[in-house]
Amino acid sequence: MAKENMLQRALRRMTSSTAELESEDLQRSVREEGSVPIQNCEDRQRVQLTGTVSTVTINPRAGHPALEVELRDGSGAVTLVWLGRRQIPGIDCGRALKVWGRISCHEGRRLVYNPRYELMQTPAAS
Repeated sequence: MAKENMLQRALRRMTSSTAELESEDLQRSVREEGSVPIQNCEDRQRVQLTGTVSTVTINPRAGHPALEVELRDGSGAVTLVWLGRRQIPGIDCGRALKVWGRISCHEGRRLVYNPRYELMQTPAAS
């Protein structure tokens, strides 16, 4: 039976797209870290999220800089917003992060303002 599972996994990995495989890997790391999948987050919930940075932008808000980072975990995306910041050393595209904060769901977007964060070791490309 274990051989069947290994064979099924091998076939699935050969027929799945790279994006699907990356999504599965991200979701596995979310479970291992004890984080909440982004798609399961509800408005005003305190969350611990784990994912990979996909974009980093600076958007002014009320005349002040705001660093916006899109974090993806394979189930969805959340925008992390640090008010008054132009950059945070170590937070770049492709970087793995763990963040804590209160999520806000507004007009179909998930946001976390000024989250606590931990830079995680990004797995080496194989």
